[in-house]
Amino acid sequence: MKRLFTILAMAGLFVLNTNTVSAKANAIVSNLSATVANAAIMLQEEAAEESAKGFTQVLKEQFIQGGAGFMGIVLLCLILGLAVAIERIIYLNMASTNTTKLKQQVEDALASGGVEAAKEVCRNTKGPVASIYYQGLDRAGESIESAEKAVVAYGGVQMGQLEKNVSWLSLFIAIAPMLGFMGTVIGMIQAFQKISAVGNLSASLIAGDIQVALLTTVFGLITAIILQIFYNYIIAKIDTIVNDMEDSSITLIDMLVDHKK
Repeated sequence: MKRLFTILAMAGLFVLNTNTVSAKANAIVSNLSATVANAAIMLQEEAAEESAKGFTQVLKEQFIQGGAGFMGIVLLCLILGLAVAIERIIYLNMASTNTTKLKQQVEDALASGGVEAAKEVCRNTKGPVASIYYQGLDRAGESIESAEKAVVAYGGVQMGQLEKNVSWLSLFIAIAPMLGFMGTVIGMIQAFQKISAVGNLSASLIAGDIQVALLTTVFGLITAIILQIFYNYIIAKIDTIVNDMEDSSITLIDMLVDHKK
């Protein structure tokens, strides 16, 4: 009987201990679940807040955090570069001419009304190709060589007009990332100065300076990328117009030679 009571007592203690451990484990699991749920709710709220801000608002906040010094200069480069790019795009689109149609009109005018009629067609047509035609036709009464020299000389003038202010655009493309890198270097110098003054390395101490430094580089690169796209489009447009000018110049000389015969 004593052994039986002893065994029953030990079994009772074991059951009590098991229930106590299970209760503690359940409490720990419940606390962890509550913590995870709270963290998930906080993350969802932060994500909802970021999405509610929108891309423009986030970009504005990051720009302000970058500091007014270098960020203002980078923004000025972007504004001036876009102004130059838009002006060049408008000018080049207005300078584009249907050269095939113009050639046919000039050739028909030469055949029907002579040089004066062809010059009138060129006067009524916009673009550098029409201007080159007019200069060549204006010297046609002297000689073919004079007309050819006039076409070549005025072609160089027109090319200069097409490339006007493009060098400024390339300057802004080059200087924007340089300003960003300079802001990065200055921010890193300030961060190391704080470390030297305090005497210990603390992430919270230099995080702000490093963030500002990196933001200036990011916005400088973004500015350069945007302007580079416009620059490549403008260069391609200029090349197209110049090729049309060269081809049209050859065609004009051939037409004048045939007209002289």
